[in-house]
Amino acid sequence: MNALDISRWQFGITTVYHFIFVPLTIGLAPMVAVMQTVWHVTGNEQWLRATRFFGKLFLINFALGVATGIVQEFQFGMNWSEYSRFVADVFGAPLALEGLVAFFLESTFLGLWIFGWDRLPKKVHLATIWLAAIGVNASAYFIIAANSWMQHPVGVKWDEARNRPAMDDFWAVITNNTTLAAFPHVIAGAFLTAGTFVAAIGIWWMARNMWRAKKLREATETGDASVVPESTSPSHIDATPETLEKDARDLWRPVTRFALWVTLVSGLALFVTGDIQGQIMFKQQPMKMASAESLCETQTGPGFSVLSTSRQNNCDDINHLIEIPKMLSFLATHRFDATLQGVENLQEQYREAFADNPNVPANQNFAPNLFVTYWGFRAMITWALGSVVVALGGLWLTRRKRVVESRRFGFIALLMIPTPFLANSSGWIFTEMGRQPWVVAPNWEDDLDPLRISMLVQNGVSNHTPPVLWATLIGFTLIYGALGVIWFMLQRRYVIEGPASYDSRPPGDDDGDSDSESDEPRQLSFAY
Repeated sequence: MNALDISRWQFGITTVYHFIFVPLTIGLAPMVAVMQTVWHVTGNEQWLRATRFFGKLFLINFALGVATGIVQEFQFGMNWSEYSRFVADVFGAPLALEGLVAFFLESTFLGLWIFGWDRLPKKVHLATIWLAAIGVNASAYFIIAANSWMQHPVGVKWDEARNRPAMDDFWAVITNNTTLAAFPHVIAGAFLTAGTFVAAIGIWWMARNMWRAKKLREATETGDASVVPESTSPSHIDATPETLEKDARDLWRPVTRFALWVTLVSGLALFVTGDIQGQIMFKQQPMKMASAESLCETQTGPGFSVLSTSRQNNCDDINHLIEIPKMLSFLATHRFDATLQGVENLQEQYREAFADNPNVPANQNFAPNLFVTYWGFRAMITWALGSVVVALGGLWLTRRKRVVESRRFGFIALLMIPTPFLANSSGWIFTEMGRQPWVVAPNWEDDLDPLRISMLVQNGVSNHTPPVLWATLIGFTLIYGALGVIWFMLQRRYVIEGPASYDSRPPGDDDGDSDSESDEPRQLSFAY
């Protein structure tokens, strides 16, 4: 492997790893804010317990997301200095806004939310979590704006003196139609992830409580204490069948129903926004979409391939087994008779256009890896079906004020938690790998020079030796692996423990001694 290969692997690995945490953070922050708002309006302490419980899981995820995200921006200078130099005048603005505005907003008000439960007025404290949630989503917008410029450069002119594009229309950059299509799709995916996460945990807890209540009753009736399950939750050590069932009914069912509707609505939003984004991609990056279908030859009214066999890494060895007639044409244009360009035809067009460009090799392959784009696109759709299982099954089992009693479905719901994470990662792999071999794709639509305002991936890499890159790749992989284990163990520990006994204590009620004026620092039990 040469320096380019290792640099691409490193950026790919660290980016996908970081994006494991991002969707949950984006979606869970507003959901926690809604939970706290419901408690604020109704005074129902069960929503306070839910706020603090899922807030704790959110904080763990947020902390790991920050730790892994810091590396992303450093990599621009470490391994991709030529690329950074090329896009510097454009990326400076959205990335600065992401750091100075969005991240400052979310981190500042999240800190106030964590430490302000007993120190801030109730309404002010509620506002802090909403402002943090707004900051989280604003951060996503500015990052997507920067990424969308790589997919579809706009708002720039060519700077002859510095031999690179210079931004001349900031508004055009942040309102890029690629951004406006990608952002709602990413946010919908984030809410799908968070909704599935909350719903699956709620379903598992409902089933667990009902099963434990049943076993406690059996022990009472038979006098056989051996059938009583060992408690793993400090808050339920002295639980009775009645309190367990009350928790299932009054705490977990409302929270789960809320999360299930979030999952269902976000799934529908993903369908709509994905359709919009797909049509834009067919116009702006026809090679990406042709590769996603392994459409090698230009066709009129092509079908959508459900299953193909062969190696699929080039057009010489592809066999479409199952195909929906005319569907690809409809997905691209909402017409069944559209003519779509194939990979080989687009390859010739690109070679002719860049024939005299000294930065583009004569034998350059302009098609991405067909195997990755084809199966990445289908993996994105397939993994999202796990959330459908949770949403439809959970809504059915909790209909008419019922609670989930099936331990089997509770276990299945837990198994479905990784699926939206994998769907989000697959979508980003498809988006980024499908843009190859471009790190900045040429814009053929607007009044720009695509032969200048574009960059091949091999022209953006830094001049490092492979041993240096191997050292950082292995180092990051080991560190991220350790952080992943910590993240999983913390999440698992607090999910199994459930809401702590102090989670239902209203802010300002210090174990019944609200008038205490002790200067002793309070234990940060909410955060830890």
